[in-house]
Amino acid sequence: MKIPLYKKLHSILREHIMTGLYKEGDLLPSENELCVTHNVTRPTVRQALNELVREGYINKHHGKGSIVAIPSKEAGILSLQGTSSAIGKELQTKIITKPYIAKWDDPFIFELSKDERESGCIKMERIRLINDVPVFYETTFLPNMNLSGFCQRNFENKSLFKILSKYYGIEIRGGRQRLRAITAQGTIAKYLQIKKNKPILHLERKMVTSKTNFSFYCSLYCNTNHYTLSGDF
Repeated sequence: MKIPLYKKLHSILREHIMTGLYKEGDLLPSENELCVTHNVTRPTVRQALNELVREGYINKHHGKGSIVAIPSKEAGILSLQGTSSAIGKELQTKIITKPYIAKWDDPFIFELSKDERESGCIKMERIRLINDVPVFYETTFLPNMNLSGFCQRNFENKSLFKILSKYYGIEIRGGRQRLRAITAQGTIAKYLQIKKNKPILHLERKMVTSKTNFSFYCSLYCNTNHYTLSGDF
């Protein structure tokens, strides 16, 4: 099957952007220059550029031309594999409050079972960073059920999902999540290093596990200025 000319040009220009030949803020060659260089028509050039605009690689400015704008990267927080696995080596974790035994918040973000309520919870707070940029401020709540030594474990730059699997034989089986837009206030703005009243996303999650009657819960505040949220369920 013959590949359309605009797709070939689009692929070439995207490759040049991704490899750093054209960096963020650089001006791409003009439409006339691209026509001559690649021996294509102006409609072909415009179609290729429109694809780059749609994907977020460039912005078109009247009177200036096409300016490179590196698209937002994705953060796999909406995935059952966990943020650390989804993002990989770029993810860093800074512990704000180490795990400690506490009472459940009342009211809580999800309905709790009688066993969960009576067992109390283990609570901890973390900031998740990508390339030293705070992206998530996260509070995690786990039922205090047969998690011996949990509060003494080191969670700095560690995956909660992997710790639960390795030391407690607990695997993630499914979940439920709610997402809404809010504005950053007080502590949240401070931890995410953004201005007060900046729009952010608040994500509430219930993670169902392989352990009978054991779910855990997260409240996350997400700064999506540099990273979009993604993931598969």
